[in-house]
Amino acid sequence: MKTYEMLYVLDNAIADEAKDAFEARFTSIVESFNGKVVSTDKWGAKKLAYPIKYKTEGYYVLMTFEAEGGVVKELDRVAGLSSEVLRRVITVKA
Repeated sequence: MKTYEMLYVLDNAIADEAKDAFEARFTSIVESFNGKVVSTDKWGAKKLAYPIKYKTEGYYVLMTFEAEGGVVKELDRVAGLSSEVLRRVITVKA
């Protein structure tokens, strides 16, 4: 298994419960692929470098997890379908 990092930016206007629901959803996807979430670091609300979908602030979350490569496609697909996820990037941790 490899170690990955997923940094995603949520719309800051959504409720705190919805932000926690996204964290739980991404965690359950990793666990459904027999992976393990090592840590979830909530960076909080920060000003965006440029407006995305007319939003100027985003809520940043960094999730570190261990899993096989198939989980990356599923996480990217699910995050891409959610309009509340403004940006996401998944990288292999060296």
